[in-house]
Amino acid sequence: MMLGYLLGRAGVETCVLEKHPDFLRDFRGDTVHPSTMQVMHELGLLEQFLKLPHSEIHSFSAEIGRRNFKIADLKHVPAACRFIAFMPQWDFLNFLAQQARRFPALTLIMQTQVTTLTEHAGRVVGVEASTPQGPLALRAELVVGCDGRSSVVRQVAGLTVRDLGSPIDVLWFRLSRQPGDPENVLGHLSRDKMLVTIDRNSYWQCAYVIGKGGMQQVQARGLEAFRRDVADGARFLANRVDELKSFDDVKLLSVTVDRLVNWCRPGLLCIGDAAHAMSPVGGVGINLAIQDAVATANLLAAKLKAGTLSDRDLESVQRRRLLPVKLVQRLQVAVQERVLRPAVSGTVAELKVPWIVRLLDHSAWLRRWPAQLIGLGVRPEHVRSPGPV
Repeated sequence: MMLGYLLGRAGVETCVLEKHPDFLRDFRGDTVHPSTMQVMHELGLLEQFLKLPHSEIHSFSAEIGRRNFKIADLKHVPAACRFIAFMPQWDFLNFLAQQARRFPALTLIMQTQVTTLTEHAGRVVGVEASTPQGPLALRAELVVGCDGRSSVVRQVAGLTVRDLGSPIDVLWFRLSRQPGDPENVLGHLSRDKMLVTIDRNSYWQCAYVIGKGGMQQVQARGLEAFRRDVADGARFLANRVDELKSFDDVKLLSVTVDRLVNWCRPGLLCIGDAAHAMSPVGGVGINLAIQDAVATANLLAAKLKAGTLSDRDLESVQRRRLLPVKLVQRLQVAVQERVLRPAVSGTVAELKVPWIVRLLDHSAWLRRWPAQLIGLGVRPEHVRSPGPV
C-alpha cells in the first residue's frame, strides 16, 4: 500500500491488488516506528496520521527475574517523532488508501487474489488473479510481490528462499488493562518463560514465547496450566488471566526468519516479508517493509514513468536494502538463540542478567543507541521519489 501510494504520487500507473474485502483483521504486529513516521512527515501526512487512535511508547524496560531494567530511551532519536506508536494496522492501511485516492494514477482493487504470474519469453509480464466476479488478467511492466511471508508471487516465480531458522513460536492474546498496571515494561524474562506485554490503552497485547512447534504441548497441558504460566510470567496479570476463556482466545504466530537469495527476476521484484520474513523480535518487520517501499520508489519511480526501467534497476533495490535486512536478521537470530531458546527450553539452571543490560540500566546516555537502532534501523530511507505535478 505504501509503494502504491508513492508510485501513484509520482504519476506512475499503478494497480494494488488486495485479496481481502477490507483491511479489518488482526495483524498482531502494529508497531509504527520513528522511521515510518518520518516517512509520513516527509509526505506531509504525519499530523493527520497521528489523529488516528494510537498509544505511544517513549522508552523500553525489561523485567528479568523480579527486577526491572531500563533498556532504551527514544527521546534522543533524530526524527520527527521520538516514540513508537501502536496503531491497528487496518487503520494505517485505511489511512494510506484514503490518502491515495487523490492520485488518479493509482487503482486499488479489493477481493482480488493473485493466483499465478503471466510470462513471455522468460519475462514476467503480468498476473492472473481470482475475484468474486471471476478470473482477472492484468499486464504490467513490473510486478511487485508484497504478499507477505507466505508469498504466492515468490512461490510461483520459483525464487530461492534461504531459511535462517527459528527455535520459537509466539502465542498472541489480549488481557484487560487496569489502574496501577506498570508502564513501558515490554519484556518479562524468567528462568523458563518469556512474555511480552504491549500497552494498547484499554488492553494488553500479550505475546507468550514457546518452543517451535510447541502449541500442541501447551494445549495438552490445558488452559488452566497456561493461565498459571502467564500469571507467573507477568505477575501483574495474575488477577485477570481468567479472561482467557478458551484456546480460541490464543492465536499462534509461527515464527519464520528467511530471505530470498535473489529478490527479482526480469519483470518481477519482491519486497517486504515476501523478500525477507522477520522475527517478531524488536517489532521491526512492518517498518523494514515500509523502508523497502520507499527505497523501491526512490530507485524506480522516475524510470517507470519514463519507460526506461531495466532489469539492473530491479537489482539495485536488493543492493540497497540487503545490508539492513542482514544486520537486523543477524541480531534477531542471536536474541532467539541466546535468550529465547534457553528460556523456553527450561534448561537454564540460574537466570543471569547480561552485562550489556546492566550497563544500559545504569547509563541514560547509552540507552539512546538501542533506541536509535530499533526506532530508525540501519540505513533509514527518506522520500526522494517524485511528487505530484
